[in-house]
Amino acid sequence: MIPFIDMHCDTLTQANMHFQHDLFQLPLEMLDVVKLKKGGAKAQFFAICLPKLPTVKTLGGLYEGDWKHIRRLAGILHNTCSLHPDQIMLCKDAADLEKAGAEGKIGAFLTIEDGRDINGDMKRLELYHRLGVRLITLTWNYENCFGYPNTPGGKMVSQERMDRGLTEFGREAVAEMNRLGILIDVSHLSDGGFRDVAEISKKPFVASHSNCRAICSHPRNMTDEMIRTLAQKGGVMGLNQYPLFLYNQATESRVEDYLAHIGHIRDVGGIDCIALGSDFDGIGRSCRPRMKGPQDYPKLANLLLDNGYTQDEVEKIFWKNAERVIRDVM
Repeated sequence: MIPFIDMHCDTLTQANMHFQHDLFQLPLEMLDVVKLKKGGAKAQFFAICLPKLPTVKTLGGLYEGDWKHIRRLAGILHNTCSLHPDQIMLCKDAADLEKAGAEGKIGAFLTIEDGRDINGDMKRLELYHRLGVRLITLTWNYENCFGYPNTPGGKMVSQERMDRGLTEFGREAVAEMNRLGILIDVSHLSDGGFRDVAEISKKPFVASHSNCRAICSHPRNMTDEMIRTLAQKGGVMGLNQYPLFLYNQATESRVEDYLAHIGHIRDVGGIDCIALGSDFDGIGRSCRPRMKGPQDYPKLANLLLDNGYTQDEVEKIFWKNAERVIRDVM
């Protein structure tokens, strides 16, 4: 079995919604520790996604606030690692990941999806770092102190808005994240913001869960120019399992979709910039993804091998490329 590193899932959000404080076994979710083990996980990135702004507005004073929400979801991952120290280990750098692997444990990386809680305060980046956060998706579907999204409010965007770059704070924060060893994630960022990150960042950055816009025209996906730039900067992009990002208007993913996107990234940016970023538990429950969870990753590995990819190429896609970026940044 080929091990894998998956750079994005929303399982912490789903566990919190269902009042689960241990990720070991979650029958209602796509991903848990048991499923990760079954699929051969080397590491999983766990995202803390902040509630939608309309939801926050509706809740009013009932909402605990972004920082308490972040600590609550981080606590779920910390609690899981404490309850199952022989199965999963919180990782903060490449040395931790190597230690987890040597001890037969899954490496768990904590990430933030939407940096709005930072609110223009550079010191909060250090606070996130102390909490164990090692990747920040700069924006989600709303503009914030970093910059602008590629799908405002989850909707398609005009070219004028797509070309907006980082804010002045966002530009300074890129350099600070480089210094701290926090991975910069551009998956929800505007095209202009992507270009600014590419210009400013001295370290590789990632698109943790984005596909190819040339195949599927959704603005959440990356253009060929962006893929080439990402590759030149030493970064990676994670294959997203969400059908809408695999094939236009699709509600069900298909085997040929996976092959098409992976093949296109390889042709445009090279094999070294392909990684995995499933979006498990962020995929809408009305969708029918071909892969039901991380336990199905061996099927994807076999599919690639059966379609002419070498063992080394599949290993690069599954874990070597992502591990290289972890070593280069953290």
